[in-house]
Amino acid sequence: MIIVSTVLAIGMGIVVTTIRAKSAKRPASVKKILLPPLFMSTGALMFIFPFFRVTGLEFMEAIAVGILFSTVLIWTSKFERRDGAIYLKQSKAFIFILFGLLIVRIVGKLVLSSTIDIGALSGMFWILAFGMIVPWRIAMFMQFRRIQKEVSL
Repeated sequence: MIIVSTVLAIGMGIVVTTIRAKSAKRPASVKKILLPPLFMSTGALMFIFPFFRVTGLEFMEAIAVGILFSTVLIWTSKFERRDGAIYLKQSKAFIFILFGLLIVRIVGKLVLSSTIDIGALSGMFWILAFGMIVPWRIAMFMQFRRIQKEVSL
């Protein structure tokens, strides 16, 4: 189970990196910034099943790590005006940071899987990912809006 989920995590990392590289070639929009966390929120339905439930402490730990990881993503996500539109600026560091965070998550999962039930660990990693994407996308939205207002002035 751990091996399968690790391979899936690596596959997801490759997919996210590819999508990110392609999206930088098209203008950004509010919809493109805010929809991913909304779509990801449906994953919270996993907590309907007791197998995935976490304790309050596990929730706080996961959300804190997610917020910490989001700061790195916020730091590398910048917008620029080009050709009369707003684009997400390609950062050479972003791909390395994304894979670095992925490696940290995989190592964390391998270490924690011996002490935390696999269902709770799955729930914690979903919380971590959600805690990472929401602040990152809010920061992107705020930056996007700021650039939009500058353009309209």
